[in-house]
Amino acid sequence: MRYTVAIFGEAERGSFQTAFFCQNLEQLERNLGNPPENSAGLNLAIQALLYERNLIFFRVKEEGFSVQDYLYGLYLLETQHLFANVRAIGMPGVGNLQVLDASEVICDIYKSILITTEADLYDYLTDKEH
Repeated sequence: MRYTVAIFGEAERGSFQTAFFCQNLEQLERNLGNPPENSAGLNLAIQALLYERNLIFFRVKEEGFSVQDYLYGLYLLETQHLFANVRAIGMPGVGNLQVLDASEVICDIYKSILITTEADLYDYLTDKEH
């Protein structure tokens, strides 16, 4: 059984507020194209596929800042029971408390982990509202 990783990030093409399911690099490239400069989401997606994980990719307008895109993708993960074995959720660049708190709920549902960066974790832990 192949596990699934859900990743949020910027991409060259593909609809917003859509879950792209990919099982290989060819599907990823066909659906989403190349990563924009300074983007980490597609690079993380490539790593997941190379480690033989299925991928659900949510394209966001701007990594770390498109709060509504993140929240809608998390809503889809919570309400659509089409996704099985989601073992990790990747949100590089996200330090927004609302998004991270919403992702915690999804991680609980799927018993999965959140993949983020060291800088994002620091921002989250040192946010005065937290």
